[in-house]
Amino acid sequence: MPRPATSCRAPFRPIVTLGDAAAEPLDADRLARALGDANVPTLVAVLTHLTGEERWFHPPYTPTRTKGLSDHTSGGLTEQARAAVRAAALAAVLRWADDPDGIRALDEGALGRIMELCMGEPVAPKYVGMMAEEMGMRPRFDNERLARLRPDEEYSAVIVGAGASGICMAVQLKQANIPFTIVEKNPTVGGTWYENRYPDCGVDTPSYWYSFSFNPVSWSHYYSKRDDVQAYLDATVDRFGLREHILFDTCVDAASYDAATDTWHVRATGPDDTQVELDARFLVTAVGQLNQPKIPSIPGQETFAHDQFHSARWPADLSLRGKRVAVVGTGASAMQLVPAIADEVAELTVFQRSPQWIAPNPEYTREVSDDTRYLMAHVPFYAAWYRMRQAWVFGDKVYDNLVIDPDWSCTDTAVNSINDGYRRYFTSYIRSELEGRPDLLEKALPDYPPFGKRMLLDSGWFRALRLPHVSLETTPIESIGTDAIRTKDGVDHEVDVIVYATGFDSLRLLGSFDVRGRDGVALRDQWGDDDARAYLGMTEHGFPNMFFLYGPNTNLGHGGSLLFITECHVRYIMGLIEQLIQRGGTSLECRQDLRDRHNDEIDQAHAGLIWSHPGMQTWYRNDRGRVVTNSPWRLIDLWQMTRAPRLDDYEVV
Repeated sequence: MPRPATSCRAPFRPIVTLGDAAAEPLDADRLARALGDANVPTLVAVLTHLTGEERWFHPPYTPTRTKGLSDHTSGGLTEQARAAVRAAALAAVLRWADDPDGIRALDEGALGRIMELCMGEPVAPKYVGMMAEEMGMRPRFDNERLARLRPDEEYSAVIVGAGASGICMAVQLKQANIPFTIVEKNPTVGGTWYENRYPDCGVDTPSYWYSFSFNPVSWSHYYSKRDDVQAYLDATVDRFGLREHILFDTCVDAASYDAATDTWHVRATGPDDTQVELDARFLVTAVGQLNQPKIPSIPGQETFAHDQFHSARWPADLSLRGKRVAVVGTGASAMQLVPAIADEVAELTVFQRSPQWIAPNPEYTREVSDDTRYLMAHVPFYAAWYRMRQAWVFGDKVYDNLVIDPDWSCTDTAVNSINDGYRRYFTSYIRSELEGRPDLLEKALPDYPPFGKRMLLDSGWFRALRLPHVSLETTPIESIGTDAIRTKDGVDHEVDVIVYATGFDSLRLLGSFDVRGRDGVALRDQWGDDDARAYLGMTEHGFPNMFFLYGPNTNLGHGGSLLFITECHVRYIMGLIEQLIQRGGTSLECRQDLRDRHNDEIDQAHAGLIWSHPGMQTWYRNDRGRVVTNSPWRLIDLWQMTRAPRLDDYEVV
């Protein structure tokens, strides 16, 4: 018998922010000590927010502009000015504790002005609403409106994947009282964070931005490791009561649309090969772009007599102590795991196809102090303003350096003058890290424009390459034998373990199961193996009531947080579903003309951006040169395009 999506009529708990629920009463002495560790630009913003006093908008209290990826803790203020800010903040927070309901409301003008003060530079007015949502000062999701939505039982959903995107979608479906089931192939939630367990695996987005706007948390590191992110996703699932709606250890085999009933039929295989069938009005795929490990085919690979595996399939009981290890690839995963294992192995050979641009980041390994965690939990709006700073520094600020200047002459190494400035800065950093090692510098310095590939953060990469037992090999691999990797110069590199840090099959979106839309058309036939297209990255013509999360052309190569992208998309999808229910409709389908026009605009925009530059290979593009994974838009563009969905843009039954 077909199994329907599970109901979710349980009450929904309200969201509590870090500053709303302190673990213990505010202690003046403890607060005074903690303020000594405060990020001064954040504290100036909090102080101005609480008091509205004009003097904090003027020297000597105005923070300078943040340079690079630094936390800019001092804000560029003198010690005397910092002391005055801390003292005034202590008094303001204590006054707030006596009258927590007395905080003034801020309009967009006031918010924008404080944002500019906090960042030490202009903030365009169009960003204020987006940042207010990121800070939790305005709800991204209208929970009260969604809670009033009482759909008929015929409206239900199946979500494929219980990673971050699937979790976000489920939270909002539950708020809207729409029954849903999540189908997850792993034994627990987390998606890529559950699967990737290689040494030092972690985020390269600041932790306080890599969290849902509706579920902030106090992190232990400024860039959290895999275990902390996994724990956060587990806690989010439990907080919002989602676990009972998840079928674990269940792999979706196929999904087909029944036009007669406007229903998706989903077939899956559960534990012990049990067959599972689900029927639902809506199908939401949340499998991501980076869920299918990609291992290159190398002659003789099958003859290797020892351990070889993809970095996303790191064996739990593996010991590398005293072994000769080969790491194939120098992308994001290798950048983290190589420094982590370098001191453990006997020999380490890194096989590089092309060098990577790497940015310094002094906060990458830094722990969040107990004092800062106290501020996050007890000082009103401190966590919010700190998150705003991260969203600004790691957001659209770098976008202009991606735009190709047709009048720029040095096109091989940069695409415009700003991009060339980044190139000179990163080059200087790499030279300083590899000083005295011209052999490594020749191999490690890229010859293509920075940001053409994903920018990486230095976690000790150059330190590891300088070790006497570590070698960087740039000669292409020819074959693999029982105990060695042979390069095309005829040299055999004897190894005991091969780690393929070679990325994922990012171009073959939704390649893990068969999807058949209206008239039985296969999504794989419509997209091909490497040319996925969708309207806003979320819907496709011929596949009614189906939505993609982290779909085609939604990856942000210039910056941003995946959870920001996810929230924008989920809000858009929920808005369409809400309008469909209110209209009494049974299906919605992306219009072909909108889908085609949108993808033409994507291709035209990419033609003017750095990812179309021919000087490097990248997983963003297919073999015809079309950028399939990345969005060409700014964060603000994404936010504006998805904040007010129009059901009239769709064919509705």
